[in-house]
Order: sequence, then structure tokens, then C-alpha cells
Amino acid sequence: MTVGIFIALVCSGLAVGFINTLAGGGTVISMTLFMMLGLPPVTANGTNRIAIILQNLVAVANFKRNKVLDIPKSAKWSIPVIAGAIVGSAASIKVSITNDTVFQICFIAVMLFMALMLLFNPTASLKGNPAKIDKPAAFLEYFFLFLIGIYAGFIHVGMGYFLLAVLVLMNGYNLLQANAVKNFIVLLYTPFSLFVFIRMGEVNYEFGLIHAIGNMIGAYVASRWAINKGVNFVRWLVIVLMILFGIYHIYLLVK
Repeated sequence: MTVGIFIALVCSGLAVGFINTLAGGGTVISMTLFMMLGLPPVTANGTNRIAIILQNLVAVANFKRNKVLDIPKSAKWSIPVIAGAIVGSAASIKVSITNDTVFQICFIAVMLFMALMLLFNPTASLKGNPAKIDKPAAFLEYFFLFLIGIYAGFIHVGMGYFLLAVLVLMNGYNLLQANAVKNFIVLLYTPFSLFVFIRMGEVNYEFGLIHAIGNMIGAYVASRWAINKGVNFVRWLVIVLMILFGIYHIYLLVK
């Protein structure tokens, strides 16, 4: 491995870890870089899971240490996501990754809806709804989380926005809490997903571990910023990232 490739893996990891910790979508950077370096799409998809695990381990530790994350209350949301991720990971081995038009439209719609909600009705994202957090989970919530898990296991890119939408709008978390829970859920499901790729020999450990160095640093900085600057900072950052990734997916749709 050349020094240039090493630097590219670490530096891109910094951006990916930061973006993924506070919102989502940074994985598109990882996938693009891995494929530019010669990995097939499925191997890039599997390799990416190494950095995802380590970045979320750092973020979750920070959120837990600063009492932002309640693990017992959050654990129930991880079960359907784990189940879906196993299904999605197995499917991704057999199916080529494509820019599916239906997915692009759905993703753009979620971005637009969430961005408008955060801009013009910020109360839920800023204050949350503790009563919803404590209530028993409804079937519909588990169903949506299972579907998100399938997508996350299949490709992962942008799944953080879907999780944030469910956690804020249906489960009652404010954006800071939702990001902490999101990172915890991803930390729990990704090892199951990674195991599927490892069994199929679709993981490049060298690229994955070096990339993870940057991811962990980015995740640490992002989680510290979120904790120190508060939920309104997270709100505006998520809005900016949603707009950027929404524009990116519109470009993919029309090109």
C-alpha cells in the first residue's frame, strides 16, 4: 500500500465518521473510494462495515459517558433492525448494487420531508416526547425498523436518515438523543451484517482497518461537538447534510 492510499483512507474516514455520527450518508464516500481503489462493489460494501463498527463504538461510548444514551430503553429498537440487516446482507451478496430509481425517489422524499419538519416545526426534534419513548413499541414501529434493517444490511448508505425519522417522529426522541440511539443501533446490528460478508470472503481487512482510524477520530469529534453544542446545533447540521445529500441523490436520479 502506498502512502497516498493510506492518507486517502484515513482522511476520508475523518469525514465519514463525522457525517455518519451526526446524521448519515457518509458511507457513500467510503464506498466510492473503495471502488476507486479497485474493490468490487460487494467487497467494498463488506469492507465498509469494519469502519462502521469502530466509529459507532467510539460515538456510543461518548454518548453513554455523557448520559445522552439510555441503553436499556434503546435496546428494544435494535432487535428488528438486526433481523432486517441479516436478511439485507445475505441479499446483497447475491444482488448487484445499483442506483435504483424507486429508491432514489423515496430517499429524496424522506430528505425533503425531514428537512421541512426540522425547519418549520422544530419542536419535536428539539424537545422530544418522553411519553412516546416510555410507551410500549407498536407493530408499525417495529415494521419500519425491520425494513430499515433490510436496507442497512443491503447497502447502509443513508440509512441514518431513515432511522432518525422513525426515532424522532414515531419514538419521541429529540435529535441529540436520536443520534445517540441511532449510533447504538448501528453498533449492534453491524457485526451481524459484517459476519455475513466475512463468511462470503467479501471483506478487505487492510483497507477497512486503516479507513477505521479516520472514522473513529471523526466519530469522536462529532459526538463531542453534539454533546457540547446541544440539540439545536445537531438540528442545523442535519438540515445542511440533508440538503447536500438530497441534491446528490437528485443528481443520481437525473444524470
